Amino acid sequence: MKHYRSLLTIILFTFKLGVGGANAQLVPEGSQQDPVKGLSLAKIFSSNMVLQQGKANAIWGFARQGEAVTIHFAGKVIKTKAGTDGKWKTILPVMDYGGPYTMRIEGDNRIELTNIMIGEVWACTGQSNMGLQVSSVDHSEQEIAGANYPKIRLFSVPSRLSQFPQDDLEGGHWVECSPATVGKFSGVGYFFGRALHQRLNVAIGLISSNVGGTSAEIWSSPDNMLQDPDFSGPVKKLQSIDLVKQKQDRVEHITRFAGEFPTKDKGLLGGVAVYAAPNLDISTWSNLQVPAAWDPLFVGVGWSRKEFMLTKEEALQPIEIHLSRIDDDDISYINGEQIGATLNVGDRVYRVPAQFLKEGRNLLTVRILNRSGIGGMCGKAEDMFILSSAGKQSLAGTWKFKLSEILQHGLDIQKNDYPTILYNGMISPLIPFGIRGIIWYQGEGNAGRAQQYARIFPNLIRDWRAHWGLGDIPFLFVSLANYTRPPLQPSESSWAEIREVQTATLALPNTAMAIAMDTGDGNLHPPNKQDVGARLALDALATIYHQHVVYSGPLYKSMAIVNGVAQITFNTMGSRLQSKDGDMDIRGFAVAGSDHHYYWAKAKITGDNTISVWSEEVKEPLTVRYAWADNPGSLNLYNDAGLPAIPFRTDNPIVIHP
Repeated sequence: MKHYRSLLTIILFTFKLGVGGANAQLVPEGSQQDPVKGLSLAKIFSSNMVLQQGKANAIWGFARQGEAVTIHFAGKVIKTKAGTDGKWKTILPVMDYGGPYTMRIEGDNRIELTNIMIGEVWACTGQSNMGLQVSSVDHSEQEIAGANYPKIRLFSVPSRLSQFPQDDLEGGHWVECSPATVGKFSGVGYFFGRALHQRLNVAIGLISSNVGGTSAEIWSSPDNMLQDPDFSGPVKKLQSIDLVKQKQDRVEHITRFAGEFPTKDKGLLGGVAVYAAPNLDISTWSNLQVPAAWDPLFVGVGWSRKEFMLTKEEALQPIEIHLSRIDDDDISYINGEQIGATLNVGDRVYRVPAQFLKEGRNLLTVRILNRSGIGGMCGKAEDMFILSSAGKQSLAGTWKFKLSEILQHGLDIQKNDYPTILYNGMISPLIPFGIRGIIWYQGEGNAGRAQQYARIFPNLIRDWRAHWGLGDIPFLFVSLANYTRPPLQPSESSWAEIREVQTATLALPNTAMAIAMDTGDGNLHPPNKQDVGARLALDALATIYHQHVVYSGPLYKSMAIVNGVAQITFNTMGSRLQSKDGDMDIRGFAVAGSDHHYYWAKAKITGDNTISVWSEEVKEPLTVRYAWADNPGSLNLYNDAGLPAIPFRTDNPIVIHP
């Protein structure tokens, strides 16, 4: 018991100090701003920044109560003073494109910012596909080497969770875009900004604020979520909890499950997989039903073991181990021999040579490291199996499990535990910095909750606009990329439903959407971010900067059934339908009759904006779907500007009102 108390003291002390990572920087009440030691600026302001052209930009900071603050900028002098709360704020003059400028801020001390440009400023927000860095995109070495754009300026917001809205960021500074700085910046953000800079020839400021694996409600403000029927309760709970006590409760919960609080993985010592040994005594291990997500508090390392049988004939030939989706990293073993290791979330398929197998009982062991959020073997039961010469043998069911290490940051509130915690820490401190608009790539984290997302997503847009106070600022977003394997037959799709919500959100003013379902390779994080950024830039060029470019693929308009054939009309926005690959058979359509059973359909372009769709299996079609799948496969319906048609269904589509 003495040891347990000592360990708990260490854990709680670590919490007070703070631990690195998005899941560890939860800021409790009362920590808005350290005691003011002198005049300072909010951290979004620094040398090399871009201020928004044509707007009266706000500037703010902190100072001694009542301290006089004077700003010298572009030949103007602006005076203000700090309030009783030690905060000051004022407005800079409206300016046209140009620079570089120097700004001097004077009070009890003096601050000087240099190399300031006036240009176009965009916030780059969302989850991991917005956060995927230039260093991880296709042709990354060439992209980084060619990133000499000193008039593009980059700002990366540090990851931070917060219990309440914050006044300032934890850090960050503006840098010029160069091969030395671009590698760790958002790929989508950079390619978007580069395209604007090349077309407009003005300075571009990009603010990257995103965290992987997050849902939209996490990025919404408390004002918004307190009005939401599903999330008002959790927000109230977040605002009332004692963070230190909650951490203590989590330590006790894990200790009850594991019999101890595991601080170091004893299953992998000096490169030796102790817990993969076939003769290991596992009588104290727990039973775990697989596939299933781990307990949300299990952020760390866990080992799972399962035995399976092979005949003599099966053991003489290689087999395949299909583990479906694992979150996050794994090392897998057969009979104590490593057969594969993979980083990051995704499906696992490992080929096992016959030399590792034996007749009779064989042992499969999987070591999983969950770095944050949900972890474990989280795929589908039908995708978990052994494939041998005799066929499939299911791996779903009861496994033996041991929790072997808990990462300290996992004891804190995690990024998806409560609504608002990323808005509080990573969006609120940016407001009301002057921006032209926002680009957004998110939705994966809300898959399976489309009806709810149809409320949350448009409300997030309205919410951010209201808080920024800049009117209906442009909000451009990405429709989800293709993910996993294409289906063999038409079926329901949670990702298609999210795409439908995104399309419906175009009903809001000053919105536009970039299609990405032809940019992926089936992985959760497709590396082709060039096309995504370029398509977002087309949205901006056409809708905000009034350039004469086609920015959208064909959008469903109407349907008429004539003699058993569905005649589909598209809004082609000044372009024409075409087959991208020249094949006159257009792929991706499915039709259903009164029984609502969908069959793959044939389709042919019949005009600049029309297409005919039919199936021999459905004599009297009633409804049509296009590209309705997590991964709709290789599609060829585009416009003559090279942009793909937007997915749709005619049966019960989600509708969003402006």
